[in-house]
This record gives sequence, structure tokens and C-alpha cells, in this order.
Amino acid sequence: MPDTLLRQHAAALRLFGERVRVIADEQWGAPTPCTEWTVRDLVNHVTGEQLWVAPLVTEGRTVEDVGDAFSGDLLGDDPVVAWDRASVAAHSAFAAPGALDKTVKLSYGPARGSAYCSELTADCVVHAWDLSRAIGADDRMPDGLVEFSLKEVMPYADALAPSGMYAEPLEVPPGADAQTRLLALLGRRA
Repeated sequence: MPDTLLRQHAAALRLFGERVRVIADEQWGAPTPCTEWTVRDLVNHVTGEQLWVAPLVTEGRTVEDVGDAFSGDLLGDDPVVAWDRASVAAHSAFAAPGALDKTVKLSYGPARGSAYCSELTADCVVHAWDLSRAIGADDRMPDGLVEFSLKEVMPYADALAPSGMYAEPLEVPPGADAQTRLLALLGRRA
């Protein structure tokens, strides 16, 4: 299981990174399916999520300890380099011996490192779709990552919209594929 989770995490990071690398200069200000974010905002958000991993997992720090260290613009003048550094650091932290078995202190309470890794993997997959849509790239996500993300999100999908971080779930059309079901759970129309 740990090797499978780490492979999925690495694949999700690669997928998002592939999309980041093809963003044209004029697309950074474009809107995304995350209605309040531009492309730059979206990439900044996902980069920030990766930056949290090392302090929480490797160093055992709390959200309060880290504070606002990862607020504001994290991309600087070279968003690709910022993304690459953050994604490598996050994956290295999760891949360290025992990291997936540690208890991590998240904003919503303690969680196992493996649960945190799974959550970030699914989030990265969904945001890769958002980014793909925003920049006109192929928005078909790899089946294995979609299935993984759907399994991850299903248990807590009902709590996402009330959190204010996701739109209300959409009705899933009969016979919908896994990607359409995943996106609908998260308020996105495929």
C-alpha cells in the first residue's frame, strides 16, 4: 500500500507539473473552473499545499507553528521552478521512512501521513483538471489517478460544499464515467 500511494502521489505531481510547464505567458491571468482563482492563483494554491508537507510531516510542526509562512505569492518570477521545488520537497517528505505512518497535525485535526498524502494526491488530480480546462490542455485525467481520487473523496464528499471550499455537488448523469462522477462530486461540470 505505501508504495502504491507514493506512486499515485508522484504521478499526480507529474501530471500537474506537466500542465504548469505548458502555461503560456498570456494565460497566467486566465480564469479557472475555481471561480475565484486565475491560473496563477490556482498554481500558487497547489504549490503552497506542497510546501506545507515538509514542515508538517518531516518536522512534526502544527499549522499554528507554520502560521502564514506559505501565504501570498509563492511563485515569484519563475512559477515552474517554484512548483518543481515544492513538489520534489513534498514527495521526498512523504517518501521518507515512516512518514506515512506518522500522525500529522492538520487544520481539521490529527491525521495519518498516509491520509494526508491521499488527500493531497486527489486534490492535485482535480486541480490538474482545473488547470487543463483553464489553459485549453487535454483535460482527460489518467484512469488510475481518477479512480484513486474518487475513492479518496467519496467518504467525505458531503462535507466539502459546506466547508465553503467547493461548489455544491452536481447531479451525475446515468452511466457517467469515473472522471465525470469525481468532478460532479466536487461541483465541476465535465
